[in-house]
Amino acid sequence: MLCVFDVNETLLDLAGLDPWFAELTGTARARREWFDLAIHTALATTATGGYRDFAEIAGAAAVDTVARYGHDLTEAELARFRDALLSLSAHADVVPGLKKLKQDGHTVVALTNSPLATVEAQLQHAGVATVLDRIFSAQQVSRLKPAPEPYRQVLDAYGIEPCQAVMVAAHGWDIAGAEAAGLRTALLTRPGVRPLPGTPAPDHTAASLPELSFD
Repeated sequence: MLCVFDVNETLLDLAGLDPWFAELTGTARARREWFDLAIHTALATTATGGYRDFAEIAGAAAVDTVARYGHDLTEAELARFRDALLSLSAHADVVPGLKKLKQDGHTVVALTNSPLATVEAQLQHAGVATVLDRIFSAQQVSRLKPAPEPYRQVLDAYGIEPCQAVMVAAHGWDIAGAEAAGLRTALLTRPGVRPLPGTPAPDHTAASLPELSFD
């Protein structure tokens, strides 16, 4: 089975950004508001047929989120934000879970909306890159998930049918996009994660990576 993993929140722990947001807004809760805004912007861009560099979306969302708390970001503060993004740690279950899947004979790859250079740096820093068989970015097809093109590029790279791959993500919108593209799906229920209402149930659900098992 080709196991395709989302990156931000699924493999990497965005809580590493909490100190930056807390310093500039007074609350770590702003990190969640930032990511929700970034995803909302990406979804709107995709739904209207466009494409934007997700790193640019993330930076603009950070500026807007902090501004809501009455602070205008300086270039130095924005640079620290970008550095923090590149320095995120992996969730504790990630490396053991990926290694278990590989030992079971599966291929494990990453597929993210982030630019390829960004995600390669992130996963290298987090100690995950060497466990993965390959890393893919939506940038390579100029379409953001949940549009079908990012998922299809992974299938095409391996010359397989959608039913021979499973998308693993901690986001209902990503699961919905993969399901629409014909892939099998696995929702990773990190804290606060729930299936997207009104969408087909994922084929698999697990609270941590080592719990996942595929035929």
